[in-house]
Amino acid sequence: MAKPLDGIRIADFSHVIAGPLATQFLNLLGAEVIKVEPPAGDPMRYYTRDPGRRGMAEPFVGANAGKKSVVLDLKTDTGRAAARDLVATADVVVENFRPGVADRLGLGPATLSAAHPSLICCSVSGFGQDGPLRDFPAIDQVIQSVSGLMLLSGHEGEAAERIGFPVVDTYSALLSAFAILSAVLQRERDPARRGQVIDVSMLDATMVMMSSVVVPMLLSGQEPVRAGNRGFSGAPTADTFPTADGEITIGAVQQVQVARLFRTLGCAELLEDARFATPDARLSHDAALRPLLVERFADRTAAEWEADLAAAGVPAGKVRPLNEAIEMEQLQGRDLFQDLPDGSRVLNAGFRFGRDGPGVASLAPELGADTEAVLASLRGRVDAG
Repeated sequence: MAKPLDGIRIADFSHVIAGPLATQFLNLLGAEVIKVEPPAGDPMRYYTRDPGRRGMAEPFVGANAGKKSVVLDLKTDTGRAAARDLVATADVVVENFRPGVADRLGLGPATLSAAHPSLICCSVSGFGQDGPLRDFPAIDQVIQSVSGLMLLSGHEGEAAERIGFPVVDTYSALLSAFAILSAVLQRERDPARRGQVIDVSMLDATMVMMSSVVVPMLLSGQEPVRAGNRGFSGAPTADTFPTADGEITIGAVQQVQVARLFRTLGCAELLEDARFATPDARLSHDAALRPLLVERFADRTAAEWEADLAAAGVPAGKVRPLNEAIEMEQLQGRDLFQDLPDGSRVLNAGFRFGRDGPGVASLAPELGADTEAVLASLRGRVDAG
């Protein structure tokens, strides 16, 4: 059986994270992704602290395994002509140039759609293809700042703090892949097989990602409160606590979960205390409750509490460093990681199919590894035409 996107060709003119990661999700589902790079290569090839990996940096490998690399100098007539020939064979074009650049190169959606009515064109940018900030340069952390995201973590009164990985790029990539998949399905259901023009703004995407705080603001003017590690519910029993050897996060938000938590901690009598008997009472007496819980959690390790609380039906998780989390038994055998031919491992799509699921079989391409073969195939098509 075929993967969902077998037979779909993507001409990928994007670089760094948001665009390449979007096409990587589609690549995992079977699309052929031809990555068009400038002579110097995608800058992400060099995002590494290991000099020996420059040109094949770890983040680049993760977002580009299984793709083909074609080097084209789009500043030249020859490069732009080859790009147009490539687009003529594609189902989807993805680019994340600054707004207006693709148009100047002759690769803008209006030009391409006029020449190829069935083409799906997706542009990913910081602020979108219109609006007063359209031409402002942006990267992940800039959008974290502009969007308000940096003032959601931490505690009130503290300095703004970025989330410690490119969360905006990652979510923008997911939203872009979702939009492209939707457009492919839309085209397949359209008797005229009309394509689509997709405009993905990283700022827009971040607002959608923050919907749990943006919508309350829209509906009632409710300001989000910076609450550190406190859960979204605000319950004092949904927080992170120190233990004998680290920290554990608890998610006891329902009354039955709180009762189970107190019993497991050996302090069931707290439910008989009027200060802690109900959710509102516990919230009002947070300052008195937390030290009591901290004292109990200090008796055992985070792993021990995690096992006991889970057995009791209380959401709980040991705070783990990434290297420990990756090795968790729970993550093994779920097709989350995929082994590449050179023995290295990268992430898969994060979901499984019952059959013909996501994955790639080849390494990330060396810069320009497929230029000759792809251009030769394009010449063959032109000659045949």
